[in-house]
Amino acid sequence: MNLSPTLRPWLLTAPLLGLVFTACQPGGTSAGNQPDIIQANLDTTVRPGDDFYTYANGTWFKQHPIPASESNWGIGKEVQNEVYARLRKLNEEAAKTKAAPGSVQQKIGDFWATGMDSVTINKQGVAPLQAELNRIQAMKSVADVQAVMAHLQPLGVNTVVGGYVGQDAKNSEKMALQLWQSGLGLPNRDYYFNKDARTKNIRQEYRNHLVKMFTLLGQDAPTAQANAERVVQLETKLAGASRKLEALRDPYANYNKMAVSGLDKLTPGLSWKPWLAQMELGKADTVIVGQPEFYREAGRLLQSAPLDDWKAYLQWQLVHAFAPTLSQDFDNENFRFYGTVLQGAKEQRARWKRVLDAEENAIGEALGQLFVQEYFPPATKKRYEELTANVVASFREHIQKLDWMSDSTKQKALVKLTKITRKVGYPDKWKDYSSLQIDRSSYAQNVMRANQWAYRYNINKLGKPVDRTEWGMTPQTYNAYYNPSNNEIVLPAAIFAIPGLLDANADDAIIYGYAGASTIGHELTHGFDDEGSQFDDRGNLRNWWTKKDRQLFQQRVNGIVRQFNGYTVLDSLHINGKATAGENIADLGGIVIALDAFKKTEQYKKGEKINGLTPTQRYFLGYALGWQVHQRDERLAQAILTDVHSPAQFRINGPFADVPEFYEAFGVKPGDKLYRPDSARVKIW
Repeated sequence: MNLSPTLRPWLLTAPLLGLVFTACQPGGTSAGNQPDIIQANLDTTVRPGDDFYTYANGTWFKQHPIPASESNWGIGKEVQNEVYARLRKLNEEAAKTKAAPGSVQQKIGDFWATGMDSVTINKQGVAPLQAELNRIQAMKSVADVQAVMAHLQPLGVNTVVGGYVGQDAKNSEKMALQLWQSGLGLPNRDYYFNKDARTKNIRQEYRNHLVKMFTLLGQDAPTAQANAERVVQLETKLAGASRKLEALRDPYANYNKMAVSGLDKLTPGLSWKPWLAQMELGKADTVIVGQPEFYREAGRLLQSAPLDDWKAYLQWQLVHAFAPTLSQDFDNENFRFYGTVLQGAKEQRARWKRVLDAEENAIGEALGQLFVQEYFPPATKKRYEELTANVVASFREHIQKLDWMSDSTKQKALVKLTKITRKVGYPDKWKDYSSLQIDRSSYAQNVMRANQWAYRYNINKLGKPVDRTEWGMTPQTYNAYYNPSNNEIVLPAAIFAIPGLLDANADDAIIYGYAGASTIGHELTHGFDDEGSQFDDRGNLRNWWTKKDRQLFQQRVNGIVRQFNGYTVLDSLHINGKATAGENIADLGGIVIALDAFKKTEQYKKGEKINGLTPTQRYFLGYALGWQVHQRDERLAQAILTDVHSPAQFRINGPFADVPEFYEAFGVKPGDKLYRPDSARVKIW
């Protein structure tokens, strides 16, 4: 995962639940009584040169069908299930404890108690939102609409103002006000315009969903129908001014810095200074606008669209934001559209899991503090810091050996690599939630107050020094990221976990493939992908390449774009090679960099087979373990339109087809489906 500054962003040694962190054991093998999970997952009815994704994971897929409550299932969900169980235990204990008011334990316990009290939630119905609904209904002018938006945004309600404070892409030492396109109820602009049958059906179901939600708010059928149409028409106009997924990845095109007074010229007739003051951003003197054309259209609509349109729109966005925290009828209808229609899930997750998801969003680092105290010892953190250092050393050698890059650019690339900050496991400094009020009065109100806390936490960064110690993910998150403005990789504890695999049984091949390639090497390469490579060693958007080197790099990027454009998903959907280029580059880079790091281990040098598999074969299978995930067609179709990551099978089959050692390890030959002639194989880093 690559976190752009322009985008808004376990280890338990006790055997109780089976989840343990793998660790890099020198010369380790899959020994003991535990089955070899790499071998157990294989589907040998499939040739590795035809479909390595299914060959590596096919038996696991057959034995682990997607649960009715999920739109996809894989190793990340297995890890998450283990994390859920641990967090549930922590929450239940906190809820029973008479903790000191204002303590982390009190906040966790009260949040959990209100979220699990479905009886009270059902009795309250929409009452927790009534004050905000009244505020919307009382609007009488454009100024009122602006004021209500300014009030709703800190509560966590989506409006046409996608404002936040983040590092200035061209001056990473400064926190700046940023405006990003926002305000849609469907996943992105393409859902409003694509003409295929699948998307047309989703648009119709969206209308049905809007009607149902307005009806649940107490509106009669004709009013609900009219308001649904108002929302669709307004959002369609906003979508028409929104940029496509691939266009949002160009850091220069999405950097338009101006004085705050320039916003008034962008949206004639609107005054931004008082509007920003209402949003507690009055001290901002400059602003970076991601997509000026979006705000030009939003400004036009604020002045030209009927007031009733904006009332319907804000009512909808409010109820949409809090539907999961309201009574069962709102919650069920929200799931029907966003869970079933859009992603194919057949039933809701258990309530306790959904409450934990909400709590993660609200006070995730508070949970993280308790989590690492019990489940993540310092020794494990040290192991992965060492593994990270080994992969960095390999990347350094790759840069030094490049035959297409000049020495002057290589030296700058090496400086950038050396300066990448490596955050492993958990933060050294935790967020302070002391000002956040959590009590047992209302689940929706607790979520609202948590959103307000997060909003103020963000905007209070304006004008202050950049805190480069901050984490954008919690330790219990099964994910990782590279942040170009900080020039850092962030590797939460959970990303290293493999369910059921004991440390002593984790051979280096698995570890270097699973953690070294798909996570560490992947995130490092993001600093040098088509987007990250435009930032220098200090995290500033600045060209540090020679003109010729940049052209040669772009030729290689174009090659991977063409490769992935050629992959078809479902019936006629194609991967968007340009939108997914950064992730595809990082996948390929991670594989080849970590492979060379693995070649320095004793296991690789000895060359001994484990359960009939060579060290190199186990390395590739270890990488494939990281993308052991299958998903429903609905979820897959959504991902093609909205996700900058390629589907899991192409995160394996795609880059492997470019790696010579893969061909050697599995005897891939012309005629095999994954075979690409040497001249067509992509080599970047």
